[in-house]
Amino acid sequence: MIWNEAKECMSRDEMQNLQSKRLVKLVDRVYHNVEFYRKKMQDLGLEPGDIRGIEDLSKLPFTTKNDLRDTYPFGLFATPQSEIVRIHASSGTTGKATVVGYTRKDIDIWAECVARAFAQAGLGRNDIIQVAYGYGLFTGGLGAHYGAENLGATVVPMSTGNTKKLTTMMKDFGVTAIACTP
Repeated sequence: MIWNEAKECMSRDEMQNLQSKRLVKLVDRVYHNVEFYRKKMQDLGLEPGDIRGIEDLSKLPFTTKNDLRDTYPFGLFATPQSEIVRIHASSGTTGKATVVGYTRKDIDIWAECVARAFAQAGLGRNDIIQVAYGYGLFTGGLGAHYGAENLGATVVPMSTGNTKKLTTMMKDFGVTAIACTP
C-alpha cells in the first residue's frame, strides 16, 4: 500500500537527485554547526564543497558508537538547544547512553516514516494499533504512536510490563495490529 505517492513512486533519477541535494545540505550544516564533524572532515582534508552528491558519500567519515558516547550528551547536535523539543536516549547498558535530540520537524518526519511503514504493512485509518513499545527514553514507543496517528489509525498506547492486561485490551478493544519487540 502506498502512503505518500510523491515520495514512494518517484523515479530512481528523481530519488538520487533528492538524496544528493539533501546530503549536500546536511554536510554543510554539520560542518558549520558540529565541531566534532568539522574536525573529522578537516582531518580527512574535506570541506563541504567536496561533497556534491550521493556519489561522494564514501568520502565522508564514519560515525561509531564510541563517537556517540564520546560526545555525550549533546556534542553531535547540529541544532541549538532552544529548537530541541524532545530528547531520547538508549539504555546505556554497554556504556554511556547514546542521545538523540528531536526538533519539531524531526518528529514530523519520523511520524511520516512510521506511517509509511505501517501503510506498507497494509494498515490504515480503520485499524486499531496497540503500541507495546516502551514510552520512556526509547524512541520506538512515541515514534510508533505518532506514526499510527499520522496514518489516521486508532492508537492504544499500552507500553510494556503487564502481559495479561495487554492481551485483555487487545481482545476487548478489537486491536488489529500491534507494534512491539517480539
